[in-house]
Amino acid sequence: MLHYTIVFFVIALIAAFFGFSGIAASAAGIAKILFFAFLVFAALSLILGRRSPV
Repeated sequence: MLHYTIVFFVIALIAAFFGFSGIAASAAGIAKILFFAFLVFAALSLILGRRSPV
């Protein structure tokens, strides 16, 4: 998921460089959503993944 975030971020940077504001804004928005989803899943895996052996 972090890979897709980076891909959409690069697309947003390239589109912003060439002046395609609509494409850049939508790609940046998708990258932001995927980044926050990645953070939530990473935090959940850290919290739920550390179970003590019983």
